[in-house]
Amino acid sequence: MEFACSPGRRNGIGRLQLLAMLMLTALVAAACTPIGVAAGAGATVAVAAAEERGVSGAVTDTRIRLKINDLWFQADNKLYIAVGLQVYEGRVLLTGVVPNEAMRDRAVALAWQPDGVRAVINEIVVGDGRGVETTARDSWVTTQVKTRLLLDKNVDAINYSTRTVDGSVFLLGIAKDREELDRVFEIVRNTSYVDKVVNHVLLRDDARRSL
Repeated sequence: MEFACSPGRRNGIGRLQLLAMLMLTALVAAACTPIGVAAGAGATVAVAAAEERGVSGAVTDTRIRLKINDLWFQADNKLYIAVGLQVYEGRVLLTGVVPNEAMRDRAVALAWQPDGVRAVINEIVVGDGRGVETTARDSWVTTQVKTRLLLDKNVDAINYSTRTVDGSVFLLGIAKDREELDRVFEIVRNTSYVDKVVNHVLLRDDARRSL
């Protein structure tokens, strides 16, 4: 399900500010220590337990993600770099831009291979690759969306996975109800540089979760 966003939302930040923020994010990530990593692992388990999919679901999804990434890397490192991967309750969402249909078809076929995969949602586009500026802007958008969802008291952000490609934000996960999902749409649509919202979120009581 796609939601187009109104034009004129591209004045949030300048190009240099965007690149600076991206570099700062990378520096923070690189500053991890062994103690920080251990604490992060414990926090990860605690977060997984609070998710709709639970610890076992999070473990299964992580295993699926690692296996698909390994299959892609072994097949073609260009495919591994070009295609984005989100996994929630065995539903695999593929996004990105690849140069030809053969690469797209290969990415989809390999994504079906790991045990536990229940669905593969193909949102890969065939076309020219993204430039550095577009990639940086998309990363900034994803960070902003995740932060705003996390800070909103009416949204259980841990149940949502987000990724941005060429201004389109792809959503995957579980919403507790329609009201929460509508709130998520509102937050994403009102984030600078977002052109479109593509929804693959299921409601908590959706029958497809038990298939």
